[in-house]
Parts: sequence; C-alpha cells; structure tokens
Amino acid sequence: MRVGVLTGGGDCPGLNAVIRAVTKSLIRQGDCEVIGIEDGFEGLMGATPRVMPLDWERVSGILHAGGTILGTSNSANPLANEATVAQVKANVQALGLEVVVSIGGDGTQSLAHALAQAVGMQCVGVPKTIDNDIANCERSFGFDTAVATASEALRRIESTASSHHRVMIVETMGRHAGWLALEAGIAGAADVILVPEIDYDLQAIIDVCKAREQRQRYTIICIGEGAKESGHSQTVRQTIAGSTDPVRLGGVAHVLRERLQPHLKSEVRATVLGHVQRGGEPTPFDRVLATQFGHHAAQLVLSGQFGRMVTLQHGRITSVPIASVANSQRRIDLHHPLMVMARDIGICLGEA
Repeated sequence: MRVGVLTGGGDCPGLNAVIRAVTKSLIRQGDCEVIGIEDGFEGLMGATPRVMPLDWERVSGILHAGGTILGTSNSANPLANEATVAQVKANVQALGLEVVVSIGGDGTQSLAHALAQAVGMQCVGVPKTIDNDIANCERSFGFDTAVATASEALRRIESTASSHHRVMIVETMGRHAGWLALEAGIAGAADVILVPEIDYDLQAIIDVCKAREQRQRYTIICIGEGAKESGHSQTVRQTIAGSTDPVRLGGVAHVLRERLQPHLKSEVRATVLGHVQRGGEPTPFDRVLATQFGHHAAQLVLSGQFGRMVTLQHGRITSVPIASVANSQRRIDLHHPLMVMARDIGICLGEA
C-alpha cells in the first residue's frame, strides 16, 4: 500500500511525533511505502506534486523537534475550482496514493474528507490544534505545550507587573474557544480570565482592578483572542480572501487596555503572545499523545477503517467519523469544572 501523509493548517508542537509514529507503524506492520506531501494540500495542487519519501531513517530523530518536516499551509483551498480538483486527482493517481493521512484541525479534516470524495481516494484524520477546540476530542496534542508556554509568560509578566504596580493584559490564541486562555490563566495565576464563551462586562473587570489597586497593587488579565466585550464585536486582525481560514483574530488585549486605562490609576499594558505559543519542542505529554495518535492512525489505515479521525475520548484513544468533526468546534461549557473552580477561588471571568 502507498500512503500519503500531510500536515495542514497552523504548525503545532507534536506534528513530527505523529509523522514518525504513523510512518514507522505503517512500514513495520504493513510493509507500506509512505510518501510525505509537502506544505499541506498545496503540495498536491501544482502541475508537479511536491513530495518526499518517508522511510525509517528520515523520520528517526524528529520526535522532539517542533514544527513539521513536511511544511504546512492554510492559505489555499484545493476545492476552489474544478481545475484544481482535477489537478489534485491527477497527482494522486500519478503518485499511486491509496490513502492520505491528514494531520490538522477541523478545517483540514473538512477539506480532507471532501477532497477524498472528489478525487476518489481514502483518508484518515489525526486531530491537531493548540486551541484544543476539535469536536469529539477531549485533548489534542500541542495544547499542553501551548499552555506551558503561555503560563510561563504569565508568570514572567507577573514579576514586572508587581514591580511597577501595573495592570498587565496577556492575550493568548484560541480562536473561538477559550481553553488555552482558561488553563494558562489558571496555571499562570491570572486574576481575570476572559474567554470567547462569555461576553465580558467591562465594569466587572474595572471593579477587580480597583480593588487590587488598594491591596496587591497589580492585576494580571489573561484574555483569549476571540473574547469580546458585551455589545461589541470580536477583534479581527486580518481577513484573507480564498484562505481555508480567512478570518484571523487578534489585538483584543490592546482594545481592552484602551477601555480600562481611563478608569484606573494603575498603568495598563498589553502583551500579545502570538506565534510564540506554537513554537518550540513539544512537552513530554504531547510527545506521548502525538505518538499514540500516529500509531492509531496507522492501525486505521491497515485495517481499512477509512473516513475516520483518531481521537481521545474518556481517556482512551479511539476514532470517530471525520464527518462528525468537520466544520464544528469544541467550546467551553460555562459549567465546566474548571470554570466552576475558577469562580470558587475568586478568579474573575468577566461576568456581570
């Protein structure tokens, strides 16, 4: 069997661990030939496909490495027109690919599922996102690393905030789900955590900051990029026409700073962590989880269970139909135990 492997969407710690596990499992258990598709779906869209052979030696020694040896992209839609679909189909046939393992988020899985049907190939999905927002998946690899990075940044910000008696706002990624802001905020001892699932009340935040001005003399606010004030819109940083992920959020920390400063004696500063949250080596937890996901993806391929995505449910590695994941997101339930705990220990969630 000849199997293609690609990574789509944003980069994420643990991608190389998946590539390594799925390749070694397919070679050792199925005597398969594994082909790496470069730069996500873009690698199949040109007149000449961009690919690399993935053999045992090529994937050895990449477990700890951040990023992806295959490259990735989220700027092109292979379903944009009939000519592109025809080109992808011709490339798939020329390469002799029977199955493609797509490693990516909900957008990548949606494209893989639709493209497989359009060009007549099979696909198996592996969930990837630092946002932890993939439907029917309790935890995706890359999330633990991003939480560790963001929480360390919060702890570093706290030392300068306390020294200068400032209100410091730290913005995390997460798109429309607040998992990263929530867990990083808890781990980083934030006083206020603002997530997209709750439209925050500005006065509630002002009250917390004013009360702390009289006591601790500084405040740490962790805000997800998709959060917004009640009655306002999300802060859009950029819109990219034709992209598989056209709306890019970002900058809400600066918006909140401008809204808070007139009401406080303390100086208010904002820090946007940005892509630093995606980079670097995966944590040991993410290396193990990504390896498990890659291994299970190979088992799905070898057993002919196509059209499914590997997932983690109730602490077990299993799989679900890709169709159940496409174009859907896992967001925070307002009564999630972490939300209840945050309220109980005095963290402000921006609620009126």
